[in-house]
Amino acid sequence: MAIPEVPRALPFALFLIIGSFQSKGFAGSEYWLYAAKTLLIGAMLWVIRGYLPEMRWSFKVEAVVVGLVIAGLWIGLDGRIPSLGDLWDLGRKWITGKAPEPTKPEIPWNPVEFFSGAPILGWGFVGIRVLGRSLVVPPLEEVFYRSFIYRYMVQSKFDALPIGVWNPTAFIVTSLLFGFSHPGQWLPAVLCGAAYQALVIRNRRIGDAMLAHATTNLVISVYAIVTRQWQFT
Repeated sequence: MAIPEVPRALPFALFLIIGSFQSKGFAGSEYWLYAAKTLLIGAMLWVIRGYLPEMRWSFKVEAVVVGLVIAGLWIGLDGRIPSLGDLWDLGRKWITGKAPEPTKPEIPWNPVEFFSGAPILGWGFVGIRVLGRSLVVPPLEEVFYRSFIYRYMVQSKFDALPIGVWNPTAFIVTSLLFGFSHPGQWLPAVLCGAAYQALVIRNRRIGDAMLAHATTNLVISVYAIVTRQWQFT
């Protein structure tokens, strides 16, 4: 492809755009739209895989261990650190002296409860969620952050730069960008981004970060299902 940025950024952008409409339609639209975007982006990644030579899964025990450690941090830090929204509200209160207006609590993702009258449908959406987070999101995000954004911060002709090159500025900024894209769990997400990037730098493969990411998401998803703590899905 003449423009190497397109296959690495377009699927990610579409995933975010479709996701922004998930809870803005009819009741339950978030479940249908998540399923639609998962299938659409999954199919897109498959079609353009020839333009993404770095998007190849690889297996290494080290990557699985990293994924398990990050999953433990993600679950263990839940509710123990303020979200970015909470920090923002604290800052505004400190500056203005006024307490912010209470925000409407976010409704957790729970298709089992929403489709209680059709449990097969509800659990079907849970299955799609697990597959999407474990098989579609890892290559999607790792190619975007670890292959495109990281290397682009080093030089504009990023595709001429080897995978795994070390650059401290790109390492820090990419980890922060990844972390702040998860405002509710920003701290474990920053650590997560740093750990995945370290895998890429160490082994010079995106596939290791994809496996670690998939392991993290799968473990968290299983934990959410077993404990019924749907905020982790």
